[in-house]
Amino acid sequence: METTKRGGIPLYLWMLLGFVVGLGGGLYVNLTGQVVQPWAMDIIQAAGQIFLRLLFMLVLPLLFAALAVGVAEMGDLKSLGRVGLKTLAFTILVSAIAVGIGLGMVNLFQPGAGVDRELAAQLLAQGAEGASAIVGNAPKSIEAGKFFLDMIPSNVVTAASENQILPVMIFALIFGIGMVMAKSPATDRLQETLQGLLEVMMKLINLVIKLAPIAIACLMFNLAAVFGWDLLLRLGAYAAVAIGAMAIHMFIVYPLLVWTFGGMNPLKFANGVREPFVVAFSTASSNATLPIAIKAAEEKLMLPRRISRFVLTVGATANQNGTALFEGVTVLFLAQFFGVDLSLGQQLVVMLVCILGGIGTAGVPAGSLPVIALILTMVGVPAEGIGLILGVDRFLDMCRTTLNVTGDLVAATVVSRGETDAIIPAGEPEPVAPGA
Repeated sequence: METTKRGGIPLYLWMLLGFVVGLGGGLYVNLTGQVVQPWAMDIIQAAGQIFLRLLFMLVLPLLFAALAVGVAEMGDLKSLGRVGLKTLAFTILVSAIAVGIGLGMVNLFQPGAGVDRELAAQLLAQGAEGASAIVGNAPKSIEAGKFFLDMIPSNVVTAASENQILPVMIFALIFGIGMVMAKSPATDRLQETLQGLLEVMMKLINLVIKLAPIAIACLMFNLAAVFGWDLLLRLGAYAAVAIGAMAIHMFIVYPLLVWTFGGMNPLKFANGVREPFVVAFSTASSNATLPIAIKAAEEKLMLPRRISRFVLTVGATANQNGTALFEGVTVLFLAQFFGVDLSLGQQLVVMLVCILGGIGTAGVPAGSLPVIALILTMVGVPAEGIGLILGVDRFLDMCRTTLNVTGDLVAATVVSRGETDAIIPAGEPEPVAPGA
C-alpha cells in the first residue's frame, strides 16, 4: 500500500512519532508555562490547517465517485437485482445498528465530557472561521420533514460549492442507481471514467496522508499546550469506548445475524473466517484482505461463488459498518470534548452521514479521515480536533478494518441464504461485480 511506508519505515510509526513529539512539546509548554512566539504558533497552526484543507479539497469528489461506482457495481438489475438489493439493504441495516451502538456508548459514558469549557471555547473559536460556511449549511433539526427535504438538492452544483455533504451523497447514490438502470456501452464507459476519478482521488489522498506525521505533531502540540494531561485521560476514555462498541458489534450483533438470517452456526462461521480476520487486523486494509476473504467464503463457509464474490467485492468498498461506527464515535467524542451540544436531530444527521460515509470510504489505511474531518465541520466542531485521535488511530484502524471484513463475510452468508446458485466448478468463469 502506498500509505504504509515512508523511507522504509511504516507510515503509522511516523504518525505515532509525530503524535509523541507534538504531545510532548505541548505538555512541556502547558506544564512549564513557556510562552511560544506568535510567529512560531502561526506556522504550527498553518501546517495543521494545510493538511486539513487538502483533505477537504479531495473528499467531495472522492465520496461522489466512490458512492456512484459502489452502487453501479451492483450490476445488471435483471440478473443481479435481488442479490444487489439484499446486499444494499443489509449494508444499510447493519451500518445503522453499528452507528447506533457507537452513539449510544458515547452518550452513555461521555468520554469527552468534563473538559475545561473556557479552554474548549478558545480552540472552538480558532476553528470557527474556517468552519462557518459549512456549519451554516448543516441541517439543525428534523422537524416537519424539513430534514428529509434538505437531503434532496435542488441544485447539486450549488450544494457541492456550499459543502452540503448530505445532498451531494444522496445525488451520488441516485446517480449510481441511474447508471445501473440505464446499462449500456456508454454508461459502462461513464462508470470507467468515475472509476478513474476514484483512483486519481485515492492517489492524491495517499499523497496527502504522507503529510500526516507533520500535521499530527502540529495539531497535537496546539491541543496539548492548551489542555495538558487532561488530553491523555480523554483520549484513553475515547479509545476504550470505541473498542467496546466494536466488540459489542463483533461478538454480539454479528453472531446473531449469522445465526438468525444466515442460518449458520456462529461457531462454524467464526472458524471459517479466522484467516481473513487476522489478515484484516494486521494490514488495516479491506482491499488487501479481499482475496483472502473470497477464499474463506468459498472453501471454508462453502458459499455460492457467484454470490460471495459479488457481495465481497462490493463490500470491500460499500459495506464498511466498522468504519461507520468509528466515525460516529469520533464525531460525538470530539463534540463533547469541545463542548458542542448536539441535539437528537443533529445526532441523527451524523448517523445518516456516517452510514453513507461507510459506503463511500476507501478501503485503505486511514481512509476514513477525510470523511471524519468533513463531518466535524458540518456539526460545528473544529476539524483541528482530528489531531487528537490520530495518535491511536492505527490500532483503532486495525480493529475497525477487522469489523469491516467480518461484516462483509456476514453479509455474504446472509445474502447467500435461499439462493439456488450451485457452486461453480473450478476453472469455469463466474460473474463478479463489474470493475472488480
